[in-house]
Amino acid sequence: MSALPSRISGRAASSGIMLDRARVTLSGHVILQDLTLHLTEQRIGIVGRNGSGKTTLLRLIAGLIAPDAGIVRIDGLDPATDRKGTLAALGILFQNPDHQILFPTVEEELAFGLRQLGRSQSEALATARAALAAEGRSHWGLAPTSTLSQGQRHYLCLMAVLMMEPRTILLDEPFAGLDLPTQDRIARRLAALPQRLLTITHDPAAVADTDRVLWIEAGRIVADGAPATVLPAFRAEMARIGERDADTDLAG
Repeated sequence: MSALPSRISGRAASSGIMLDRARVTLSGHVILQDLTLHLTEQRIGIVGRNGSGKTTLLRLIAGLIAPDAGIVRIDGLDPATDRKGTLAALGILFQNPDHQILFPTVEEELAFGLRQLGRSQSEALATARAALAAEGRSHWGLAPTSTLSQGQRHYLCLMAVLMMEPRTILLDEPFAGLDLPTQDRIARRLAALPQRLLTITHDPAAVADTDRVLWIEAGRIVADGAPATVLPAFRAEMARIGERDADTDLAG
């Protein structure tokens, strides 16, 4: 593990989500530009329009991509290189559950993360079945994951993440594509969690009750603060852009 720059304190390096001058370039384009952040709050929101870099930021924090320059640490760990150590520190719930589900049955899907943590197959399956029973979903165990509805698959992915007991959970548009009852069910579950939640969204209403909101545009943080300060400015700018018919030009 490389030494941290001198302006990052020892405490900052070992607590929460830390980025120091992190840059990401994809296909020759700079997507994230020298971001320096230290995120320790329990509820954090990141807003931005499509193409602003917010999903790339989530992938960077999750260790799915590595920075071209700078440093990313999750509770002192490098998520891009210390995958095993990061499993206990960080979980991620993708917008599309089909990008996350790997196994043919529900209990196998739930057991997979526990196997990654070093549990035996029998122990992992027993824990998965106990978790389903506690949720009133024992009948899901042997069901093919393909037979679950969109909302049920989303809930399955959330259960799989929670069973690994990460300290921080990344949420990528957690309510996209869900009907209102499912949104309410998942929102209640998320609100009750003790973990740090970082929610990335284009919808300001989804992060109105967070402790801190960051607004990202063109790979830079343009505002960072309380929701009551950041979100009205974000809404006003999105309304201004929407009035300009800014999508009329064809891509070059």
